[in-house]
Amino acid sequence: MRTAPRWARWLVPVVLLLVWLGVGGALGPYAGKLGEVATNDQAAFLPQSAESTQVLEARKAFDQSETLPAIVVWTADGERVSKAQQAEATRAVGGLAGEQGIVGRPSPALPSDDGEALQAVVQLRPDLGDELETTLDAVRDAANGVSGTTAQIAGPAASQADLSDAFAGIDGLLLGVALGAVLVILLLVYRSVLLPLLIIVGSVFALALACAVVYVLADRDVVRVDGQVQGILSILVIGAATDYALLLAARFREELARGGDRAAAALAAVRRSFGAITASAATVALGLLALLASDLTNNRALGPVGAIGIVCAVLTTLTFLPAVLALLGRAAYWPSKPQPPEESAQGRGIWRRVAATVAGRPRRTWVVTALVLAVFAAFSPQLSSKGVPLDEIFVNDAPSVAAQRTLGEHFPGGSGNPAVIIAAADRVDEVTAAAEDTEGVASAGAVSEAGRPGGGKPLVVDGRVRVDATLKAAADSDAAKATVERLRAEVHAVPGADALVGGYTAQQYDTQETASRDRTVIVPVVLAIILLILMLLLRSLLVPVLLVATVALNFLATLGVSTLVFEHLLGFSGTDASVPLYGFVFLVALGVDYNIFLMSRVREEALLHGHREGVLRGLTTTGGVITSAGVVLAATFAALMVIPLAFLVQIAFIVAFGVLLDTLVVRSLLVPALMLDIGRRAWWPSSLARRGDGERTTAG
Repeated sequence: MRTAPRWARWLVPVVLLLVWLGVGGALGPYAGKLGEVATNDQAAFLPQSAESTQVLEARKAFDQSETLPAIVVWTADGERVSKAQQAEATRAVGGLAGEQGIVGRPSPALPSDDGEALQAVVQLRPDLGDELETTLDAVRDAANGVSGTTAQIAGPAASQADLSDAFAGIDGLLLGVALGAVLVILLLVYRSVLLPLLIIVGSVFALALACAVVYVLADRDVVRVDGQVQGILSILVIGAATDYALLLAARFREELARGGDRAAAALAAVRRSFGAITASAATVALGLLALLASDLTNNRALGPVGAIGIVCAVLTTLTFLPAVLALLGRAAYWPSKPQPPEESAQGRGIWRRVAATVAGRPRRTWVVTALVLAVFAAFSPQLSSKGVPLDEIFVNDAPSVAAQRTLGEHFPGGSGNPAVIIAAADRVDEVTAAAEDTEGVASAGAVSEAGRPGGGKPLVVDGRVRVDATLKAAADSDAAKATVERLRAEVHAVPGADALVGGYTAQQYDTQETASRDRTVIVPVVLAIILLILMLLLRSLLVPVLLVATVALNFLATLGVSTLVFEHLLGFSGTDASVPLYGFVFLVALGVDYNIFLMSRVREEALLHGHREGVLRGLTTTGGVITSAGVVLAATFAALMVIPLAFLVQIAFIVAFGVLLDTLVVRSLLVPALMLDIGRRAWWPSSLARRGDGERTTAG
């Protein structure tokens, strides 16, 4: 770079800058358009091989037209509803027949056993999209016309509308909160005006490119995107791009402080940080791609989408940021000044004291730290991942949740969400009898040609019938799932029926079982991937094993703390079945990131100064930048809490808390103390294991 013509040294940065400005300008709108190809239809994210998924496909033949049910429930303020009110309610919903978005004629209003409520089912078109809320408003207006009653809407249509509301404005709100948090933290930590803005712009360019790629793939049905995946993509790209940018910017500042040329310093920064950044990105990307082994479609959807985001984050870090740093030089850090590398290596302030503490008593440090983490980890088995009840899906009290609660107070808990049985037509009586005799089933009946259970001659399609079984317990309860298990055993035992049991409760049960299977398959795969990458990067066998063990301990400790927080502070009775797996993939992969940043620098310093000095220099020189990166990543994931869904709130807490715990405790105390206590033998079979602490080497 120093011998190249002056114009050539600046041509590459200028070209790279212009390219990324073009990318940002042309692809920026895709960050807001991704919602156009996203789907929040939860039925599309069921286990592919599950029995409930087979039922979902088979039941389509029994629907004369595919519909989305809205269940209207009326109450009379604790009093019994009158015959006149029942007739008025029937007329009210009956008048909706023929309205836009309404399919067929709504069912009549039927009273509850206690006589204090009415319910009617209005079938809506499933493809209403943005018009769903308008159609539900029409249903609500009609239902509210019944004198002396309060009307609410429950069922799949109401839940889908509330879910759409929860994700409304996700692009602007989530992006604004995340970027705002990153900007404030960077301004406070680095006390530089321009550098935080450059890092933010780079992360926005990465997000624009990622969203454009995902949009094209989703539009061609190559990948699937829902609101959750969309939100996680934004957070993941911003957090990862910022982390990688901080590492490279710190390297550039060191090179610049040596008195070198700006372009040469940028090239040296890329060369020295390339291994750590690409290895870190590979652990996250490949860890996410391991989700392709899942049988849950939403898990498989996150894998490639997240990996695309990580690749885009790396591209901006290694091209856009070096280009602007080469052009700006010291001005990028104004008003602060880059410090000489010798002073940086000595460490100042808190990180010099941390290094001194670890060096003074390394064994006591790692033993005490590991014991504290183990105490927290002891609570992790208590975390229930059997699914989130309907009344906890939304953080706030969504209208559909309140309506479902009212419905459950007056009608059988499974009203509106029956177990659906598909069986051979010549065994309909035996299957119906077996279902009715199952403990936990309130009633069962074959769907008639009129489209109602038990209302006449059964509808036969291709020699099969559909039997709906209403459960006594709430459809989302553990009792209902246990009933589905018993129901399957009973109807499977009917000779020649070839019966299958599906429906909402069965879907929840199958999802839970599949998520449990996914954890046993994917967790070892992710650990093996990370272990292999660390071995290749650090050229050691023992150090990678130690690093993986520490991040695994950090994950279990985080789950233990999350168990206490969710139950005693946030009031959650459990988590979604996929939360532990998501938490594992993010925490282990991202946790290894910080250990990669640390240990790659430790190895570099150890080659020059010996093992002990290398550990201490690595800790002091990377302490500030890694801590900043951890705080930024925690803040970006915490931004997911602005979306009022329990799943995202739980993921946000687990990742944010786990990243901080890893950054401030595991990487700062546990790992350096272990390395000092074990000594240079930790680097075996690398030549570092055979070098004395004061002996220099250029081989590894």
